[in-house]
Amino acid sequence: MATKVHMEALSPTMEEGQLVRWLKAEGDTIAQGDVLAEIETDKATMELVARGEGVLRKIFLGEGGTAPVGEIIAVIAAADEDISGIGGASGGTAPVEERKEENEEEEEEEEEEESAAPQTEGEEPEAEEAEAPEEAEATEAAGPGPGAAPKPTSGAAGGGRVKASPLARRLAADLGVELGRVEGSGPGGRIVKRDVEAAKESGSAAPAPSTPASAPDETEYEDVPVSQMRKTIAKRLVESIGPVPHFFLTIDVDMTRILDARASINAMLERSGQKVSINDIVLKSVAGALRRHPECNAHWQGTTVRRFNAVHVGVAVAVDDGLITPVVRNAHVKGIAQIGAEVRELAGRAREKKLMPDEYTGATFSVSNLGMFGIHEFTAIINPPEAGILAIGGVEETPVVVDGEIVVRPRMRVTMSCDHRVIDGASGSKFLQTLKTMLEEPTAILV
Repeated sequence: MATKVHMEALSPTMEEGQLVRWLKAEGDTIAQGDVLAEIETDKATMELVARGEGVLRKIFLGEGGTAPVGEIIAVIAAADEDISGIGGASGGTAPVEERKEENEEEEEEEEEEESAAPQTEGEEPEAEEAEAPEEAEATEAAGPGPGAAPKPTSGAAGGGRVKASPLARRLAADLGVELGRVEGSGPGGRIVKRDVEAAKESGSAAPAPSTPASAPDETEYEDVPVSQMRKTIAKRLVESIGPVPHFFLTIDVDMTRILDARASINAMLERSGQKVSINDIVLKSVAGALRRHPECNAHWQGTTVRRFNAVHVGVAVAVDDGLITPVVRNAHVKGIAQIGAEVRELAGRAREKKLMPDEYTGATFSVSNLGMFGIHEFTAIINPPEAGILAIGGVEETPVVVDGEIVVRPRMRVTMSCDHRVIDGASGSKFLQTLKTMLEEPTAILV
């Protein structure tokens, strides 16, 4: 019995997938569990495995094509089994532009075949706008005058309009061929694709006139296809910044003790080859503060607020197609060095699109750090159903007043975005006070 290969939901939030490449071809023998293709989801590139065995009889979705979850993209069946009644992803075997060109070529071939067929009795060819016989004879006798323009080829009608297929026009524009100088071999002298190619090879057609200054130059811009990840980011942001009532709280932290603590920790880890970053210490401090303020370590559930005892911190990581948040689970019970190693390992696989769904879902709170890019302060957008996210700026030498004197200290701005349905101003402020204490006195993390 035939096995329909569906576009599977390979991530919890996936609604459609893009086929990166087929690892099997039509005619290949397939065993159950074989990897058929690589699918780009909204978060990562995942493997699609066979749910049946037989021969890969038909592929409906071509590489680069997209299909919604549940769509049939291929069929596995016995070599002699009838699969004519099974339909799949429409138009997925080639990009839209390629399919248009193929259709145009087929239309041109059909027209040429019709023009080549003998005319039936009583049929007359379609009349073209032509010169009167007397004028034509006079012109031929006199010959072209000095500086006269070349006589238009059969591709140009008497009124100056060039008869050419859409594909020929597009190809002429790409190759820099002037259609008015091309001899048409199609029906009624119509210029078709092969005429443009022949003119380009022979060099008989002058370059097409330059584009008017008012027309946009296609070299001035590039339309980049939207990836599955970028589509999901766009959808999620609309779901967040619109319906979620954001408000923002900012604190300024003295990082003197954290820098000293980091230097001490790295000295102890030197033999192992490990190092911790400021971000690693911030994540540990956030986990500790959330344990003391569970009202901020929460999800909005519509009719209830779910407060978590465990702290699973989502760490925003920039990737080529956008942003993904790998999750450090149970961060409140892990050491700073362990958190640092885990973040670097998750971030590396995130950039390679190798994360599994359970590694980027289930965060109870998120942190986004742009300090390494020289950003002083910013606000981040909450990732629903989470109720908060921290935006971490860079550590900068800043003049401040201490005991009545101006001194320079390393300072860092931290801004908390809060969902007002879950977190009130007072509860958010108390969380930030605890976090500030932990960052300015690292031993507080241990208490």
